[in-house]
Amino acid sequence: MEVKRKEQRDMNTKRIILKDRENPDSEQLKEPAKILREGGLVAFPTETVYGLGANALNEEAAKKIYEAKGRPSDNPLIAHIADFNDLLPLVTKVPEAGRKLMEAFWPGPLTLIFPKSSLVPYGTTGGLDTVAVRMPADPAASALIRLAGVPIAAPSANTSGRPSPTTADHVWQDMNGKIQMIVDGGAVGIGVESTIIDVSGEEPMILRPGAVTQEMASAVLGKEICLDPAIISGPLKADVKPKAPGMKYKHYAPKADLTLIEGETDAVVLAINKLAEEKLEAGYRVGVICTDETSDLYPGGIIRSIGSRLKEESVAHNLYAVLREFDDLDADYIFSESFSRSHLGQAIMNRLTKAAGYHIIKVDREEQEE
Repeated sequence: MEVKRKEQRDMNTKRIILKDRENPDSEQLKEPAKILREGGLVAFPTETVYGLGANALNEEAAKKIYEAKGRPSDNPLIAHIADFNDLLPLVTKVPEAGRKLMEAFWPGPLTLIFPKSSLVPYGTTGGLDTVAVRMPADPAASALIRLAGVPIAAPSANTSGRPSPTTADHVWQDMNGKIQMIVDGGAVGIGVESTIIDVSGEEPMILRPGAVTQEMASAVLGKEICLDPAIISGPLKADVKPKAPGMKYKHYAPKADLTLIEGETDAVVLAINKLAEEKLEAGYRVGVICTDETSDLYPGGIIRSIGSRLKEESVAHNLYAVLREFDDLDADYIFSESFSRSHLGQAIMNRLTKAAGYHIIKVDREEQEE
């Protein structure tokens, strides 16, 4: 068994660079499509993050994903499809809420959870009787799935628990030697994983926020859609099976100790500067995650703006790249500003909160001035 693991670890990972991601060349994608169809692993870009793909209908291929990522086996995978007709063989029912959301947001950064058919192995669903399905909008992802001719299970192409990859270089750092191929399409657009909505029960529920926001989904359904309590209160208990990726285990975390500081901007800046100064004086390498609007207010540490508060999409796009940069810079501690918990900010705060292990300090200006 040890020899087999070593062979997988020393695999020769091939990397191909797409000539035109918006108009992908089918000749370039024939080899990765064949690898996927035959049960191998290929990382590829989507509009959200890079995915680590395998044949979703092949239980042995799904196992390879878990092995390459070091992912817990009860953490379900998302099946990616290229056409609406590809959904029907995978599910036993398409509820009305699911139909409305599909029509509004597919192809796009939305994953829906349906009752699964017998075609989908439990190795793909983490032992659940439901299956998560997404139709990516990225032209290269769509073309690759279509050429493979099978639905593709594709969690983020990173070591489990680390920040998700938004470039092929990030994938290479984590997956080189563990998978057959990386399809390099450059940087992704959105930068955070898809929204996940469970439509398998009586009432639809958001299990993971993303670029399809709570407000957007509620508008389509004509009523407010609820958030799963785990999004607000913290991770699931050890004896509970997660219905979607990211609900139970540590995710998106840098190597450094990350703390979120929440409150009015002035109080947050004062608190971060005080905390950073204490750690710097003790000899630690300290990172600060701020915004374009506040980057000049931090005199010490490794300062990185994550984007502009006026453009939440810039914050989402840069989030994982900034966390990975602090890993490269060997930061010991990271202190981060917090963001709005509405619209896209809900997804940003969900990822940052998990990355920080739910370590949040709430401050106000009066306390900082005492």
